Order: sequence, then structure tokens, then C-alpha cells
Amino acid sequence: MSRHAPPRACVAGWPVDHSRSPLIHSHWLQKLGIDGSYEKTAVPPGQFAAFAESIGKDGLVGANVTIPHKEAAFAACDWVSAHAADLGAVNTLWRASGKLCGDNTDVAGFLANLDDQAPEWQGGTRRAVVIGAGGAARAIVRGLATSAVDQIIIVNRTPERADRLALQSGGGAQSAPWSALPALLAEADLLVNTSSLGMIGQPRLEIDLAPLHARAIVADIVYIPLETPLLAASRSRGLRAVEGLGMLLHQAAPGFERWFGVRPTVTPELRALIEDDILRSDKGKK
Repeated sequence: MSRHAPPRACVAGWPVDHSRSPLIHSHWLQKLGIDGSYEKTAVPPGQFAAFAESIGKDGLVGANVTIPHKEAAFAACDWVSAHAADLGAVNTLWRASGKLCGDNTDVAGFLANLDDQAPEWQGGTRRAVVIGAGGAARAIVRGLATSAVDQIIIVNRTPERADRLALQSGGGAQSAPWSALPALLAEADLLVNTSSLGMIGQPRLEIDLAPLHARAIVADIVYIPLETPLLAASRSRGLRAVEGLGMLLHQAAPGFERWFGVRPTVTPELRALIEDDILRSDKGKK
């Protein structure tokens, strides 16, 4: 790597055109006056190991990793953080002392977003219900477990997946059938949707929020649309609603600091920039 090459990072995925990571990181680079760049890199399935070898060369200081490469990124690493090891997935890569290192910042991003939008959540959250049992659910279950939530219950349309995730949590969570959801909501302090239901192009998440008590928090990791039907329903009941865009923004900050040496902040200006991009994109599809 040339001593004079400005540092650059990227997001690697297949496809990757939809990613808003370049907009986020470019905003921070500009605001902080850093001579660097962040771009999109399309990496076809089967070629991730070759891409990983390029990190640390020709100015490429690191990468974010998105679908479908998070497990391949984990396998390519010489060292991974505790979060990444528990999740078996990596979304942030860099090289140190010749070794490829990996982290999973989804846990930190989810918790930081909760702290931002529902600052008192930890003090009032004893029971949490998590809908979904995919990779995002694994990260969120871990985050809640490390935040000393007393009871975490995973509910999924395919019960076997919920059972498997509960077992993988090492006792940090339990599973329950979908039919038990109304009774579970009646005792829940926090409801989190980690599934794709409610996303544009996907079916709605059809659940009745009436059993939730008035102090409950409803979080949805979906951010397209910016307000999902679940969040709209929670707000109509006067419940605290935590949208998914904040998780995207907060999970990006640790990687930026790793690559460019400065910890960025999630500001209303950045949020407005990404919201505007999402809204313009949605209009273009109509």
C-alpha cells in the first residue's frame, strides 16, 4: 500500500446497489474533513475469500459486509470479536499486524438505537418478545441478554427455527409458539420485530398490539418503509416506537472509527439525509 494513498473502505455484498452505507460514511468523511473514500463493491458468491485477501492492500483499509457474505467473512478471519464469535457472522473487516480481523456491530447498533430513541428502556424492560429467528434475531437476542433483560422469548412462524435459536443462546432465551403471542404480549415490556415482515415488497406483520401495556416499547429493525405498519399501529396506541433506521446508522460508527481513526456521531442531519434518500428512492419505484 502506498504511504500516500488516502484510506478507503467499502461495503461488499451481492447485490450491493441498494446499500446506503456509502452515503453514511461519505457524509462522515466530509463532515470530519478526512481525506478518504467509501464505495460499493459487488462480490459474487464464491469470490469472497479472494476479496478478503485484498483488504490491507492498495489503500483498502477495511470493509462492511452485507448479504450474503457475513458467514463467509467470519470464515475468512484470523481473529474475531466476542460478538462475532457468538453470532458466527461478521459485518466489519480490517487488517491488523497482517491478520484479517472481524467484528459484528449489529449488537452495538441495536442497543445504541434503543438508548437513543427510548433512553429509559433498560430500567423498565424485564421481559422482551422477539419476532423472527434469523441472523438479525441472533444479534438482538445477544444484545438483550448482555443488557440483563430477565426474560427473552423468541416467536417465529416456523417454530423449529425459534427452538434452534433459543438453544444457540445458551440459556439466554426461550422459544414459544406463535399461538402464545397474545399472552406473551400482555407481559412484555419490549417487542422487537427482527423479521422482514412489513418491509416494502413483503407481507405485513399482522399482530394485535392491544395486549401490550401502556409503557411497552415496540421496535422494528425494518427501515424501508421508514414507518412500518407495526410502528404506525404502536404510535396510534401511544406506545413508544423505535424505528429501524437508527440501527443502520449506529452500527456503521464502529467500523468508521476503526478505518479512519475518528468516532463519528449519529446526528439529526445524517438521519434526515438517509431518510430523504429512502423517500426519493420509494417515489422512483412508483
